Amino acid sequence: MPSQTELLFDMELYDEVVGITKFCVHPAEYVKDKEVVGGTKNFNFEKIASLKPDLILANKEENYKEGVDILRQKYPVWVSDISTLDDAFEMINYIGDMTGRELEAAQLERRISNSFRFLRKGSRIRTAYLIWRDPYMTVGSDTFIHHLMARAGFANVFDNRKRYPTVTEHQLRAANPELILLSSEPYPFSEKHLEEFRAICPNAELLLVDGELFSWHGSRLKHSAAYLQRLKELVSA
Repeated sequence: MPSQTELLFDMELYDEVVGITKFCVHPAEYVKDKEVVGGTKNFNFEKIASLKPDLILANKEENYKEGVDILRQKYPVWVSDISTLDDAFEMINYIGDMTGRELEAAQLERRISNSFRFLRKGSRIRTAYLIWRDPYMTVGSDTFIHHLMARAGFANVFDNRKRYPTVTEHQLRAANPELILLSSEPYPFSEKHLEEFRAICPNAELLLVDGELFSWHGSRLKHSAAYLQRLKELVSA
């Protein structure tokens, strides 16, 4: 789980982390020396066994149940399930308790919580957040991304849907968003995709956004509130 890998290093668990996924890219100076044990949906069980872990951290949304169930037969596995900031704070503190970093966890929660306290919602902006192309996929009301959008005042035009639904060009056009946010992950939207969405929703403002700051629910949240505030100011300008 990339966001929790970063969290562990931010709790100064440098030597204790023995295995990461191929998607764990932060912090670069530390993950480069760690053993890669597969992806989030395909684990290398032999490599994991060779590392003799005392604890495995997983996530209900990111990882696959069959793989987690296999690991649970041999190791202590803790699975997070996060859709709100409060869930993220609970996860941070629980990992702090399990790893002997209670103080670091409490300090981190306080820093993140304080940053969101100063996030100004302002007027609500009807927004579509896209995470995938071909087919188009967006976010429903029971996701962490939706929760952060709401905290910032981005009103999700697909809040009547759940999880990560596919939407057609017609549905996107009918939703009539004022703003379309194109995420950098999991699909890497870029400048070359802007014309595509201008043709679908010519009246919508388009922004390429950092998906990590909308979806990573570990210590990267230290930067999310300030980023969301800058986006709101950019749209309002």
